[in-house]
Amino acid sequence: MRKNERQIDESELLPFHIIQAASEGDVEAINVVLKHYEGYITSLSTRMLFDEYGQAYYCVDETLRRRLETKLITKILDFDPVPYGTGKAANRK
Repeated sequence: MRKNERQIDESELLPFHIIQAASEGDVEAINVVLKHYEGYITSLSTRMLFDEYGQAYYCVDETLRRRLETKLITKILDFDPVPYGTGKAANRK
């Protein structure tokens, strides 16, 4: 069966227990989340530079990459995970 662009394979998602542990400050779980988003952060922090001859080069802006990782860590620690089916929307039936 062919998936369209909006469908996400469950193997691509982080398990809930990892997200919950990361939000509680577990260093290993935070590293798992960072590893999961590593490619996305790298693509966001890739910049095109030109040398003195006008040749274009792509490189990762390490300062920007670290800032994005730091921002992700702060958002992870601020996150309050609610298991699916136990939130306010589930109680509106």
